[in-house]
Formats: sequence, structure tokens, C-alpha cells
Amino acid sequence: MGTTFPRTARSRQGYRVAEVEQFLEDARQAYDRPPGDLGGLDAETIRHTAFGMERGGYSTAHVDAALERLEDAFAIREREIAYRTVGDKAWFGQARETAQEILARLARPDNRRFARVGGLSEGYNRRDVDRFCARLRRYFREGEVVGIDEVRSVAFRAQRGGYREQQVDLLLDSVVDVMLAVR
Repeated sequence: MGTTFPRTARSRQGYRVAEVEQFLEDARQAYDRPPGDLGGLDAETIRHTAFGMERGGYSTAHVDAALERLEDAFAIREREIAYRTVGDKAWFGQARETAQEILARLARPDNRRFARVGGLSEGYNRRDVDRFCARLRRYFREGEVVGIDEVRSVAFRAQRGGYREQQVDLLLDSVVDVMLAVR
């Protein structure tokens, strides 16, 4: 145990080894269950997984990359199960409906796409978010190339009175869901 990923130097923070190892074991067991029974673990849960930090822990970059691959594997399995359960047409219909909701949000004017935090609090930089939202809009409307990894890893500067992080993150999660659904 403890050698699945490279570790950080003893003086640097990394993910807690025991937490990562336990999560990976739980994910293996969930994935090995019969199709349709993932035991409460799904792609969305994997996307929102967080680990504590410790000195000399696992490299965050390596663990994050593995989590993205794991999320992809679970999403593919979920899509296959949904194909068998509701059919191809219904599955893509649901993805299309979600894409329409995303587009409605993206069509809002700059500086008004999301709720803002109070003037003394920090949120996501509105200009950064609006710029990325314009790219996402072109992705959905014109087929501009935007990679799923780019959506997963986009980072925005902080700004007093910026956009509420939770709303922006929820939209990005929905974009990832649609991208995984139509892969």
C-alpha cells in the first residue's frame, strides 16, 4: 500500500495516501459489480471526490489524472446501462435537453451570466468566466474544439464581487456530463 502514485517530497503537501487507496479500492469494488449496480459510485461522485492533504502524500497531478480516467470509465459504463434501459434516443434526448439549458445560461449577457458574491467577498473573475463561456457557446453552436480536460481543469482568477463559484462549477459539471454523454 502507498505506492500506487508518485509521492511528493516530505516537505510538500500531497493527497493523503490512505484516503486515496481506500477510494480506489471502493471504486474497484463498485466497478466490478454487475452492470447497473455501481453501489452509489458514479461519474459525478468521482468528479466531486476530494482528499485531505499530508506532507509526502500522493502527487495531486497524478491522482487527479487517474480520477479523470476513472470518471470516463464510469461514464461510459453508465451510458451503456442507460442505452439498454431507456434506449439510445432517450439518452441523447436527455443530453440534448441539458445542452439546451447550458446554452440558455451561456446566452445571457456578459457580466450577468451568474449571481455575484457580495462586494467584500471573492468569487470567480467575471471577465475570465465570460470569456470561457463564449468558447463553450461556440463549442455547442459552431463545433469549436474544446476538450473535456480543458473544461475539467479551467481555472479562474479571484475577484471581489465576482461570480458565485458554485453556480459556475455547476454549469461546468453539466458541460462535462454532456461531453461524456455524446462521446
